[in-house]
Amino acid sequence: MDLRKIADARSGDKGSHVNIGLIAKTEEGYEWMVRELTEEKISRYFSVSKVTRYLWPNLRAINFVLIDALGEGGGLNLRMDSQGKTFGEALLEMEISDVSLH
Repeated sequence: MDLRKIADARSGDKGSHVNIGLIAKTEEGYEWMVRELTEEKISRYFSVSKVTRYLWPNLRAINFVLIDALGEGGGLNLRMDSQGKTFGEALLEMEISDVSLH
């Protein structure tokens, strides 16, 4: 299954950085995300060199900032998604298999 089964996402940019907010649908899903979605795993998934993760337990959410994912910034980037709007959707496509939620 993909991550979309346990979470929703929204993303955008701030200069050259991409911001992804991931919100768990359940408390169990949030606990799984905190345990499994590390900065290193997200960095590998998006092929970026640095990711910073912020936990928002009261909202069952995690905020990932992908540092310099847009190179010199949205306006100067030649990527298909130069403003980071689809990164959240791309993260929801991540295949997960070891989630045992009740």
